[in-house]
Amino acid sequence: MNTPAQDDDLRCAEYALGVLDASERAALERDIERDPALQRMLDAWHRRLAPLALDVRAVDPPARVWTRIVRDIGFLSTDAAPARKSVWDSLNLWRWLAVGASVAALVLLGVNLVYMRQQPVQTAAAPSTYMVATIARKDGVAHWTATVDVRNSRMVVVPAVPATLAADRATELWLIVPNEKPIALGVFPAIESATMQLPPDIMARLNAQATLAVSIEPTGGSPTGQPTGPVIATGEMHAA
Repeated sequence: MNTPAQDDDLRCAEYALGVLDASERAALERDIERDPALQRMLDAWHRRLAPLALDVRAVDPPARVWTRIVRDIGFLSTDAAPARKSVWDSLNLWRWLAVGASVAALVLLGVNLVYMRQQPVQTAAAPSTYMVATIARKDGVAHWTATVDVRNSRMVVVPAVPATLAADRATELWLIVPNEKPIALGVFPAIESATMQLPPDIMARLNAQATLAVSIEPTGGSPTGQPTGPVIATGEMHAA
């Protein structure tokens, strides 16, 4: 059974991610007014999640977008506005291009936290500590998001843009630690959420210097204990 502290930790995480519905948000806000400790817990989650937005690269829109803004707020007459319109003139389009990657990562993290909330809790210790990794291709497209519940030694992997595999191939997850060979964490379905229970020796290696990687292997996993197929995506671990 979840303790109140654990429930509050998850409620604050989901509030910061924006995945609570209106009634749940209102209930948490009422509780915060009466409980300063709950406010501090929510502030801590905002600080934890804020670095995810730092990975978003700036996008410079073309000059016509600024012209559109000036016209829409009334500083440019419609006669002087360009006659030609296209989808690239949309301010919303450029806004979403700029922040889309971070929003996707936050949503996936929220899905992982909600999924973990539904799992049995093994102990009633202090509030959970999480680590996350966005497992992405070299061009930045995220394939999966991995969230580790450190207290319960459990990892949840959620697909974002699943890889397309041949019928006789599978995706295998690896832990890459500096100065060590890749460590196999197991084969997982490319297009479905997967939960992995991590042994103590793996948990001891999870830190900010560790990286998760996914390779394409034969069905059943690598026959050698090391990646044999192409590594299609990687992601650095960091605290949530």
